[in-house]
Amino acid sequence: MKRVGMISLMTALGLSVAACGTVDTATRNAPLENIPTEMAVPAPSFKLVAMDVNVPTTLKVSEANSYYPLGDIVWRGDAYGNRYDQVGAIFESAIQLGSADLDGAMPVAVEIEVKRFHSLTEKTRYSVGGVHSIEFVMTIRDPKTGAVIRGPREIKADLEGYGGSKALQAEARGLTQKYRITQHLARVIHDEMSLPHGWMAPKGGVTARITPLSPVKPI
Repeated sequence: MKRVGMISLMTALGLSVAACGTVDTATRNAPLENIPTEMAVPAPSFKLVAMDVNVPTTLKVSEANSYYPLGDIVWRGDAYGNRYDQVGAIFESAIQLGSADLDGAMPVAVEIEVKRFHSLTEKTRYSVGGVHSIEFVMTIRDPKTGAVIRGPREIKADLEGYGGSKALQAEARGLTQKYRITQHLARVIHDEMSLPHGWMAPKGGVTARITPLSPVKPI
């Protein structure tokens, strides 16, 4: 399976190089940033076969109900419990959802190490709102050899956190914090696995609206 995937990728690269040889001199001599993206970097052709999510227990968990508690992990979207396991489960769901429609030539293993998962407390969610601050490192590897195919890449995937009446209205429609964050991370992972340059944060760095990858039942 690995051999076929590698051959497919090499063939695609070879065709790209051959095609570049037929363009005119002006295009060949143009700066890289002026060359169309699809010519400069081919889109990856991945298929998820394994995943590993690491939420280090060295990250500090805070249960303080203040506007901005100090901590690496602040999470209220699940009942009180093991926050490391809860955050890990969100990323696992996001990886599965984000890779569901990817059936490329190269089987890959996705590794994620969480660096920060600072969501909203009850006090913040039901008043001013804020930002779900999420940071992680993503690496894509060959599942047989462990060789790095893409990454490791540090990703800052912040999402707008609803507050006040907006939060209550969203909750009534099933758009819970957990649903919105899972769908957002799924989109980030999908882009990272399918686009030539991976996921790109919006201008300003905070995603305001999610684009669900599938009409799944809210979590």
